[in-house]
Amino acid sequence: MAQQRKLFEEVDASTPKAAPVTGTIDRGRNGARGAIRVWLGILFGLVFLMIAVGGLTRLTDSGLSITEWNPIMGALPPMDAATWDSEFEKYKQIPEYQLQNKGMSLSEFKVIYWWEWGHRQLGRVIGLVWAIGFFGFLLFRAIPAGWTTRLFVLGLLGGLQGAIGWWMVASGLTGTMLDVASYRLATHLGLAFVILGLIAWFYLKIGRPERDLMQARRAGEPKLWGMSTGLLHLVFLQILVGALVAGIDAGRTYNDWPLMAGGFLPPFPFDIEPVWRNFFENAGLVQFIHRILAYIALIFAGVVWLRGRQSAHGRTRMAYHWMMVLLFGQVVLGIVTVLYQAPLQIAIFHQALAVVLWVAILRARFLSRYPVAGSIREGI
Repeated sequence: MAQQRKLFEEVDASTPKAAPVTGTIDRGRNGARGAIRVWLGILFGLVFLMIAVGGLTRLTDSGLSITEWNPIMGALPPMDAATWDSEFEKYKQIPEYQLQNKGMSLSEFKVIYWWEWGHRQLGRVIGLVWAIGFFGFLLFRAIPAGWTTRLFVLGLLGGLQGAIGWWMVASGLTGTMLDVASYRLATHLGLAFVILGLIAWFYLKIGRPERDLMQARRAGEPKLWGMSTGLLHLVFLQILVGALVAGIDAGRTYNDWPLMAGGFLPPFPFDIEPVWRNFFENAGLVQFIHRILAYIALIFAGVVWLRGRQSAHGRTRMAYHWMMVLLFGQVVLGIVTVLYQAPLQIAIFHQALAVVLWVAILRARFLSRYPVAGSIREGI
């Protein structure tokens, strides 16, 4: 029979205590987070390069040089003279050659062909890198809990992007179009920024343990998060309008600033019928909208920055400082692009800086929700 213990009996200090159980939030959820983060970083770099090459393809008028969509066999470029002649003959049938490039030599055609082939080939490489990484991690059960659908969606969006790319190219192969339809170009570029933004967000989020994110969210700044979300949407709209500007070469018209042809509004902003087409095809009106949105974004970003610089977290404050510097620089570069009639080097730098700015806003927004705690001594 067990002996009864006294009410005030001392507990033996030598009795070992059970160690506290920690890490229960992350148990079974970690997966190969580090390896997946590296893979996402590679995808990010490839998509960034894809956007840059796409911009150069547009600026060099190379986008219509390949008149067929062949995802598999199209991976091989022309290997002999007969194949080159066949590709050139197909190009001669489209309006861009007949109305703009008639008399182009085969060597000149090869230049624009290689730009478009490189752009499409890079898309194939991105799809291959995604597939090898995703299905490899899936096979080895290395994907953290809750991440399989997110990473799979990246592949779906990449496939959709390829289809939209062909839908865009197809708009310039018939009728009297000398370029692709500007609204299709905007759709194509917009989806590229969505994909890039998701990769960047996943990269930031998977780099921190779940328990860390849960703790950080309690210290998040909802007001700053909301304002940053609004700025992100505004800048995305500006990117879409920028694609419209590029699609109709609106940046090479009305090359004075701050006025347009001496006035606040450009001449004849609504002279295309029906009126709604002016918002997509009227070079003066499209550039005017792009300018006004830039001013609005700069002002609103200033308000967000003033809020962000009051954050209690040093890394959050620094993120908003960089965001503001980059946005101001992008506005200045946009003005320079207009004044110099959008030369290739400045125009592509303007597009590349838009990508950097987009990611900077995303990072600042991320830190407003998931701040990194710092010490009082470090002041961060």
